[in-house]
Amino acid sequence: MRPAQHPTALRTAQLLRDAGIRTQVVEFEQPTRTSAEAAAAIGCSVAEIAKSVVFRGKDSGQAIVVVASGDNRVSEAKVAGWVGEPLARADADFVRAATGYAIGGVAPIGHAQPVKLVLDEDLRRFETVWAAAGTPFSVFPLGPEQLRSLTGARWADVRQ
Repeated sequence: MRPAQHPTALRTAQLLRDAGIRTQVVEFEQPTRTSAEAAAAIGCSVAEIAKSVVFRGKDSGQAIVVVASGDNRVSEAKVAGWVGEPLARADADFVRAATGYAIGGVAPIGHAQPVKLVLDEDLRRFETVWAAAGTPFSVFPLGPEQLRSLTGARWADVRQ
């Protein structure tokens, strides 16, 4: 683990500073694309990873980003109910265009276009969670309430 050097991770670090969040964006030699890879690199449980799962709104075409506990499968039906429209799969090109990030590195902030964001209420059981910082190699820690305040999103039951 080392301080962030990638330009995208540095941009995420600046967004966090601008929002008043005191944390450090770090990078790893190995990818942290999956919750299991990230947890192994950090030394935390898979559940403490705040993974970003991206869908496409079937009606609006807008990106829907669910920040979920790493040990949870996301219920598409529950998320659709929260955002008020059916969901469609988001391919890698859509994720990159809508969020500005590659799959496996989607940060909960700094998206290229407006997104609908939903937070998994199960993240609130931890003192600290780890979110992607814009690349498949970078992450940052923060408290669940900091995550909610930072994103302006609401807590929801999204677990399958």
